[in-house]
Amino acid sequence: MATFDQAEFDEVLRDLDEHHQRVDRAPTQKQLLGPFTIVCLFLNRSGIFVAPAKVLSGTGSIGGALLLWAFGAVVHLCGLLIWLELGLSVPFRNIPGSNEKKSVPRSGGEKNYLEFLFSKPHYLITCMYGIPYIILGNLSGNSIAIGSFAMQAADRPQDRGTIIAIALTVLTAAVLLHVCSRRGGILVNNAFAIVKVLILISIIVLGFINAGGNRLGGSPPATENFNPDISFSSRKRGVTDYADAFMYVLYSYSGFQQPFYVLSEVRTPRKIFPKSTLFALAVGATLFMLVNVAYFMAVPKDVQLNSPETAMATLFFGRTFGNKMAQQALAGLVAFSIFGNVVVMTFTASRVKQEIAKEGILPFSLFFATSRTTPYAWLKARWRPKPAVGTGDSHLEQTPMAALGLHWAMSIILVAATAMLPPATSWSVLVELYSYVVRILVPMVVSGGLLYLKFNRRIKWSSKANFKPWTGPVHVVIYFATLAFLAVVSFVKPPADSPFASAAGHVKWFIVPSVGISALLWGLIWFLGLKSVMWARGREIRVIRTPVIVPDGDGQWVQKAELIDHGWYTKQRPTKRESPFVDGESDSNSVSISV
Repeated sequence: MATFDQAEFDEVLRDLDEHHQRVDRAPTQKQLLGPFTIVCLFLNRSGIFVAPAKVLSGTGSIGGALLLWAFGAVVHLCGLLIWLELGLSVPFRNIPGSNEKKSVPRSGGEKNYLEFLFSKPHYLITCMYGIPYIILGNLSGNSIAIGSFAMQAADRPQDRGTIIAIALTVLTAAVLLHVCSRRGGILVNNAFAIVKVLILISIIVLGFINAGGNRLGGSPPATENFNPDISFSSRKRGVTDYADAFMYVLYSYSGFQQPFYVLSEVRTPRKIFPKSTLFALAVGATLFMLVNVAYFMAVPKDVQLNSPETAMATLFFGRTFGNKMAQQALAGLVAFSIFGNVVVMTFTASRVKQEIAKEGILPFSLFFATSRTTPYAWLKARWRPKPAVGTGDSHLEQTPMAALGLHWAMSIILVAATAMLPPATSWSVLVELYSYVVRILVPMVVSGGLLYLKFNRRIKWSSKANFKPWTGPVHVVIYFATLAFLAVVSFVKPPADSPFASAAGHVKWFIVPSVGISALLWGLIWFLGLKSVMWARGREIRVIRTPVIVPDGDGQWVQKAELIDHGWYTKQRPTKRESPFVDGESDSNSVSISV
């Protein structure tokens, strides 16, 4: 593998204009993420403790719920193939010393795909994606769930004020963890993923032990749930019930997108990313199906449907062991596991918000786009000698502190905005709003754009794509059609006796999808405001992002660093400020340092 000459790089950067320019460096070779962390990012973000009760309520039948979970795995396999195809193919960069263009993976996930698919007018798609994601791209709903489970574990009433206080503490702790240490945040994420998998395996084993006739002190197994006459029997359910239930399945499987948000921090991404993410999805889908089966083997359907418990796991432990202490202990473990969910989302979402800031659409964009050395790395460097220059490990670990602060502020605002609702309703509203915008609308547009690339012969996408699924366009069609259906049917009024009706959820059925659709309008308004400011000042924002790319040792190219250059210029063609890397202003320019 070619070496990265740190001394030469430092020489090039010496004359940077701090008022207009920043350098974002990729992690060193030692700091890059490996396959195990990718799998943990995937599994830790996935949710399985609260969603099963919602899915069963929506379908009203054991068989219907299991079929939705199985279909969710298929849909998310299709989504993962789309993200692999785009994530490993765009953006394209000029290879230094030639006119050839190659794909160079960049963090940011669907932001990059949308900007590639809809490049004009400039800033429009960045605003329409970026502003909603900055506001809604967090797990404020899960922080409320942690508070609720913590109160249950302590055998205390579900006091709204206390739950909100716990939620704010959880969000703050997750952000401070990543501010203080990038490596520490990753290790904590991996540890939580291991704990989550162990909890799920324990539930599966206990469920099958109980079903096998080995009583553990609780109620007898609910074998009647798998009687065909009972399994698919239910009260009449409308299409909206199934659609709303499936949204919770989508939310549970949404971990597949998390590693793509930090793609430029992954070691040899094209070599390990497909295998790692596909393996993680297979493990997650298997665990989710078996956990649901374990739940249904232990708890009769009618008990589940009529229980006030929001998590089927706590009900499962109560029935299996026959005492409240076991139920409280499991509630504590669920709260602990959900905190891991918040930790991983804080890590990945802050990187997306940093990438959005790099595009210059925010006030003080360079401030939010800047990564800074973590306190842990700074303290460590004071006590240990620096690595030799030229080894590729000569800069300390960094984290996007300002972007983490922005992430924290938006999370707190959402918790405060729903604080007047009952905690369970607040959780549902925030989860459904996040799911509708970030997990339905945005992926629907991304998959629709990929369909256009595949069926437009002039583009010749098949010759450009760096990852080509054997399914052809089938996986894209399935994913797009499913999300389009959910986006539309969410506006259909559910029946009065539906578990998702207004009386049950305390919120009108059309509120969440209406706010979700309006989120795109927020971005459009922001874009028009940005253009108005440019027009009023008679100047325009110009952004130059110059990547430094190197071979990754696997015959591919990766981004080692990036110069971000922001400036206001008169609308007449100005004499451009020279980049210290390369004479050019296109985002696709690139430079190689000593390779």
